[in-house]
Amino acid sequence: MKTNKILVVISEWGYWGEEFVGPYDVLKKAGYEFDFVTAYGRKPPALSISMIEDLFDPAIHRPITSAHFANRTKEVDQSDLLANPIDLSKWVPLKPYFNSPNFGHALEEYNAQIKEIWKGLEKYDALLLPGGSGAMIDMVNNERLHAIILGFLHLNKLIAAECYSVGCLTQARDWTERTSIISGKHITGHCLEYDYKDGTIFAQMYDFDGKPMNTTANFGPPPYVLEYILRDAVGPEGKYHGGVGEYTSAILDYPFLTGRSLQESTMIGELMIEVLENGLKRYGW
Repeated sequence: MKTNKILVVISEWGYWGEEFVGPYDVLKKAGYEFDFVTAYGRKPPALSISMIEDLFDPAIHRPITSAHFANRTKEVDQSDLLANPIDLSKWVPLKPYFNSPNFGHALEEYNAQIKEIWKGLEKYDALLLPGGSGAMIDMVNNERLHAIILGFLHLNKLIAAECYSVGCLTQARDWTERTSIISGKHITGHCLEYDYKDGTIFAQMYDFDGKPMNTTANFGPPPYVLEYILRDAVGPEGKYHGGVGEYTSAILDYPFLTGRSLQESTMIGELMIEVLENGLKRYGW
């Protein structure tokens, strides 16, 4: 049953403004409602560079941030829209350590809890995972988020991911089978040609106690090449589409809808509507 409600999981370490605002504005205008989730229930910050009008991207050698999305990102970042997200750490438990006492019974209890959480996901039409460098830190290898992704997959509901958050789909795997959920699928995501050689930005950092350090970070290149991971994850029966030489690259191989980078942000929202309202199952390949 269609509910007109979207679950959005977004990084506390910094999201790319347009990759949230683009699909959000399209879906909001179409009448959809949202619940927002972050790793520890903290307000997610927009990456500062995604609020710079006409930001020059050296990898693709052109400005990439329009005045509209720079201003909309500032509006959202300064508003209370994302001020009170659901705390993923309190919503979804972690699997017990394999060598922990009473592992067998603890695993049974964990699985029972996850099944109840999955029932609660029935109230959503789709899952949206906006990208940005922060996704590499607290989303891609977040076991709790993996459980949510697997829940949407179990319910055969749309899973939309953009840019670096597409990496979440490579790591969300059944604990027993451990095979890629995107094996055999057509996928896009941040391509090697778009990777920075230096200057990977994080909007907020947190200390060992989980307290915000109120500082940004400027690292070297991304900690991994997402394209390589995606190519391996889809396997010989699937295909990674980089779309190099094309202005946009969005791929729908239901239930997965993936966008390469910020250029596809509005398109992702539009394609989500096509999927949810018109039954679209395939696009871009």
